[in-house]
Amino acid sequence: MATTVMTGGTSGFGRVAAERLTGSGEARQLILGARRRTKPAAGESVALPLDLTELSSVRAFAVSVLERLDGAPVDALVLNAGVIRPDVAGRTADGFETTFAVNHLAHYLLIRLLLPALREGALVVLTTSGTYDAATKAGLTPPRHAEADLLAHPDRDPGRDSRPRKAGEHAYTASKLCAVLTARSLSVLPARRLTAIAYDPGQVFGTGLAGGLSLPLRTAWSLLGTPVLRRPLRRLNPHFNTRTAAGNALADLVLGNAAPPKGRVLAALRRGRIVWPEDVSELARRDDVAQALWEDSARLAGLAAAG
Repeated sequence: MATTVMTGGTSGFGRVAAERLTGSGEARQLILGARRRTKPAAGESVALPLDLTELSSVRAFAVSVLERLDGAPVDALVLNAGVIRPDVAGRTADGFETTFAVNHLAHYLLIRLLLPALREGALVVLTTSGTYDAATKAGLTPPRHAEADLLAHPDRDPGRDSRPRKAGEHAYTASKLCAVLTARSLSVLPARRLTAIAYDPGQVFGTGLAGGLSLPLRTAWSLLGTPVLRRPLRRLNPHFNTRTAAGNALADLVLGNAAPPKGRVLAALRRGRIVWPEDVSELARRDDVAQALWEDSARLAGLAAAG
């Protein structure tokens, strides 16, 4: 039985993907990490406790997954959970800035802990966002760097924007740059053959991503996800997608219905169709930036740098 381990599969387009995976007709076991007690997607699925704001919870989740598998391999690891905050004032139990910790560091640690259980040729999907690249003109502050120490402790960043909202936007877009860089690092791990994909679902309004923002922004996010506003927006901008389209595309990646061309790690959903962009931002192309992020993230997570 093929096994998928997934975060962010209990709401939004992640739940659409989870339900598609368990209803695909294949013999597939789905293990979900969930912060709150929740009814998992129908079919062969189970939800185990996972709080991405606590690295100890990530470690406990990994142990629970491995015990449940009892030596069976993981075929796909889907890291879809994410947050965006109105500032960089939040700190996790480990003392790290919340957006960076949830969107990148906790997922990095989970990858490293489950890496020995990933079968040869396994798939790892990390949900990113087009906002990591200024060329998409997404409207959010693009990342200036992917330095793990400064993202974990933004008060140490000499270039930090003094405006809370802009600093919060940078934390989010930089964490999504980290997803692309981590996918690149995974794709070239020595002695391992993995398929790593950074998945950009486009702009998907009406999900729980904006739950930490102010009431006006949460209201706008919710309204833009309604059919009456969503349809004209999708005609105007190819980056706008429905929850159903984004979830089905994520499931297609996991099920192998869409595979990356050689040398590509970025999948983007545009007008409901998966494309594989050749061009990524200058920062996302730099091997030295990817390597430094991998090593510095290991140190922050209390791991050795080697994969």
